[in-house]
Amino acid sequence: MHLDPLAILTAFGLIFLAELPDKTMFASLAMGTRMRPLYVWFGTSSAFVVHVAIAVGAGGLLGLLPDWIVKLVSALLFAFGAFMLLRGGGDDEDDGAEIRTVTGFWPVYSTAFMAVFISEWGDLTQITTANLAASKGTWSTAVGAAAALMSVSALALLAGRFIAKRVPLKTVQRIGGLCMLGLAIWSVVEIFTG
Repeated sequence: MHLDPLAILTAFGLIFLAELPDKTMFASLAMGTRMRPLYVWFGTSSAFVVHVAIAVGAGGLLGLLPDWIVKLVSALLFAFGAFMLLRGGGDDEDDGAEIRTVTGFWPVYSTAFMAVFISEWGDLTQITTANLAASKGTWSTAVGAAAALMSVSALALLAGRFIAKRVPLKTVQRIGGLCMLGLAIWSVVEIFTG
């Protein structure tokens, strides 16, 4: 097992920026106000690890294809990610559903796990993780992506209100979108130069 520090940092940076304005961050924040934050973090982190494993497995299968096809698929997925972040969406307002108070480790853990596990299927970060695994390596991507997702959840639980009041999420979205657009262009260039 070889870990590439640059691939880990790339995965961490992209996934972190993509997940910040995501509904999961707000779900973590909301659950943390009604449930014990550490238990919520264990639940969300476990769900993220499962999703990263699934995404990395899918990306590993993509990695078996000829190199130019992988780069083309990577470019398309990065372009799609850039489009999703730059199009101005992200208005996923919580519908005001109340989260009931839950106590005890297993009830909180399972509530947090299921909330993230169900909501993250086909999410931009899962697609990006699969894409990075195909082009940057599975273990390095897994480490970077899991660390990023768990960090965002911890950040939401510890400092979510501070971020929401001081840093416009649109700004974070745009930075993530521009990074993905840059990677899409880079992937297309690699098809012709690599």
